[in-house]
This record gives sequence, C-alpha cells and structure tokens, in this order.
Amino acid sequence: MTDKELTELYLCRSEQAILESKAQYGGLIRHVIGGILQNAQDIEECENDTYLSAWQSIPPNKPQSLKAYLARIARNTACKRAEYLAAAKRKPEAQLSLEELAETLADIRTEDCSDAALSELINGFLSSITAEQRKVFLLRYWIGLSAGEIAGRMRFSESKVNMMLYRLRRKLRGELRGKGYRYDK
Repeated sequence: MTDKELTELYLCRSEQAILESKAQYGGLIRHVIGGILQNAQDIEECENDTYLSAWQSIPPNKPQSLKAYLARIARNTACKRAEYLAAAKRKPEAQLSLEELAETLADIRTEDCSDAALSELINGFLSSITAEQRKVFLLRYWIGLSAGEIAGRMRFSESKVNMMLYRLRRKLRGELRGKGYRYDK
C-alpha cells in the first residue's frame, strides 16, 4: 500500500489505517524509538502513542510522506518519554546525546530566532557535511545511539566517533555564529 493510499485511509477515518501503518512502518517506528529508549515496554507504549497521534493529527494534516511523518512523531514521542525518565533520575543514552547538542544550541540569541529559521540553518548544515559525518551526526542526535554503538555500526573506533561529534558540534556552533546567532554560555 502506498503512502498516498494510507493517508487516504486516515483522512476517511478508517481504523484500517492504523493496522496498515503498523504492518508497513512498525519496524521503522520501533527502530526509531528503540534508538532512544531501551525498555521494551516503553517502546511498545511509544509505538502505540505514535499511531494515536497520527490518528488525531490526520486530518487536518495531510503529510507528503507518511513514512517521515510517522518517524517524526515516533521520535518526538520517544524524546518526551526519555525526558520523563530523566526527570525520575533514570538517564537513558538519548537524553545524554540531547544534552550534548543542547550545549551547542543553548541560549542562541538573534533578532529572528524562529524555529523555522533555525531548522533551515540546521538542514543547510547537514547538507554541507559529508555523508559519513551526516550519518554519525544523525545516529547520535536523531536516533540517540551511543558513541560505542555508532562505532560498531560505522566500523570506526569510539574515539574517532567522539572526535567527529565534537568537531561537528563546533562547526555547527560556528555556522550559527556566522548566520548572526550569538552563543551566550
């Protein structure tokens, strides 16, 4: 079933949309959530919350890519769950990766500091780096894998991954400054 057909099921409010979404994208959704959370019960709960959020948001939203839309909902749902767990003094690896990136993005100030402008700048940054760097960056800060897990996937040493991430954060900070964002630490 195509994304367009699945989206039409959501728009028609057919419960079949959730079953088809789970059959087609369940593995991807569990993978995205599993990169952030390690507990099987949390993963299952976030997966179900993802389908519920999609059901509640389509319509009025009509996503161009249902796959990307569901992955984004899954990631956001898992991040919220990770924040909840961190508040209870249980810090999963994803929370640590978000804290690393927050140090780079923390307290950025500019006259035009909209989410859309910042998102465009980060997308431009991701386009400017090599595919290898982009993959490492996204595995760490989007999927939430540890440096050791990334090293295993990429067949790098853990120290190489850590150095790449450090340099990428520093480069991102430089690009933010270059575009008029001030960094106040």
